[in-house]
Amino acid sequence: MIKPLSDKVLIKMVAAEETTKSGIILSANSQEKPQIAEVIEVGPGITADGEKVEMQVKKGDKVITSKYSGTEIKYQGEEYIIVKQSEILAVVE
Repeated sequence: MIKPLSDKVLIKMVAAEETTKSGIILSANSQEKPQIAEVIEVGPGITADGEKVEMQVKKGDKVITSKYSGTEIKYQGEEYIIVKQSEILAVVE
């Protein structure tokens, strides 16, 4: 398993929708890159100015990230992205 360090978060993108609300099937080229991801693992956080900065996301959260943020990796046939916590824009509830 991959365990992120410091304020890094391991995420897996949620699949893009293949059809529009009206039922039109989209080709792979016309689909937007998904921005909602699931948090797979979370690093321990960082210490800034002598104080521990807690992580604001946890394993299992659905989050919205910047469109082209992070480092893409492939591990055991699965595609993941490692992002800094600051690149996560919101938690989807």
